[in-house]
Amino acid sequence: MATKSSNRWLIAVAGVVMQLALGAVYAGSVFRIPLNKNYGWTVSQVTLAFELAILMLGFAAFAGGLWMKRSGPRRVAAIGGLCYGLGLVLAGQVGGHLGLLYLFYGVLGGIGLGLSYIVPVATLIKWFPDKRGMITGLAVAGFGAGALITAPVAQRLISWLGVSQTFTILGITYFIAVSGSALFMRNPPADYRPAGWQPPVSEQQQRPDYTLGAALKTWQWYGLWAILFLNTSAGISIISQAAPMAQETTHASAVAAAGLVGIISIANGAGRFLWAWFSDFIGRRRVFQVMFLAQAIVFFLLSRVHSFGGLAILAFIVLLCYGGGFGTMPALAADFFGARNVGSIYGLMLTAWGLAGLLGPTLIAHVRQSTGYYTDALDLIAGIMLLSTALPFLVRPPKPSTHVLPGLVQKHA
Repeated sequence: MATKSSNRWLIAVAGVVMQLALGAVYAGSVFRIPLNKNYGWTVSQVTLAFELAILMLGFAAFAGGLWMKRSGPRRVAAIGGLCYGLGLVLAGQVGGHLGLLYLFYGVLGGIGLGLSYIVPVATLIKWFPDKRGMITGLAVAGFGAGALITAPVAQRLISWLGVSQTFTILGITYFIAVSGSALFMRNPPADYRPAGWQPPVSEQQQRPDYTLGAALKTWQWYGLWAILFLNTSAGISIISQAAPMAQETTHASAVAAAGLVGIISIANGAGRFLWAWFSDFIGRRRVFQVMFLAQAIVFFLLSRVHSFGGLAILAFIVLLCYGGGFGTMPALAADFFGARNVGSIYGLMLTAWGLAGLLGPTLIAHVRQSTGYYTDALDLIAGIMLLSTALPFLVRPPKPSTHVLPGLVQKHA
């Protein structure tokens, strides 16, 4: 059954707006110095609040994916927007209580991020079976680019009103943006098909839709989790060290190093769309192979570059691949397990994001601390990326077993 194509594009626009608001979390570094000056908290203490938010995002996205099956996408996104906005508003009222910052910004805000993040991804995959890679890339591109808007706005607000009022204003704004966008979120009819589109021959062979339980019984789910984890760990290690690395290895000024953070934010957003769109043409497993190989080369070169321009170009490539993983993996999960339950299946995969957010920065910081240089850490990541190129080659779509218990796999209507 075909419905008006304009309806689905309106939902897509709402999804991008929602992700732009959610992606503001990547501008968290803007608050580090003001919080340090106001309350005397160290960089590591403030950073932990943002790491907690990313960790909670991964687990809350899984919960949101399960919840969507019972309540639909609109309610999940609206509650997520409330938690996210309220978390920021309350973060502005913590005074000198660091534990409350962790609770409100890290835990409550992170839960709101995860609940809302999974909604446009899982919903748009169902509306765009003809453009699966492109639409998942578009759905999360806003998240990668959100910091570009938030960082300068938040910086200006902090200089005018202070950090507490800035948290409050941003929290209210994000609540309106996310909850307003949630009003447009709905699933297509069960027999929906875009006008004039016919499924590829492979899909016409009636590949079943896996439930989460059935997907977890396949080794392929864990293979996709590992691919996302490895790709994310590499990129987030650069995000966490971009400014100090630029100053140490290229002797760039603090202003130039801060500019590098903005440059890689552009790459993060662009990569989510470009790689996912490209995957519609060359295949999603091939995209991950190319990204892993490119990063193996880039990380090897990163340890040997001494010019700011060279570092910026290489870091840009890494963040293109980092964003590309988030843009491509939802569509790859839908290719393997069907689109019907991708909210819970891919939602649980996002725990890889939360764990990578702890491992990647910790690994590169520990090796840098113990050796005094970034060289060994970057070479180690290059080796890991080179070995990782084998994973997308080995992981192939599961073959549904005739012995799967009833109810674990759902046939297409």
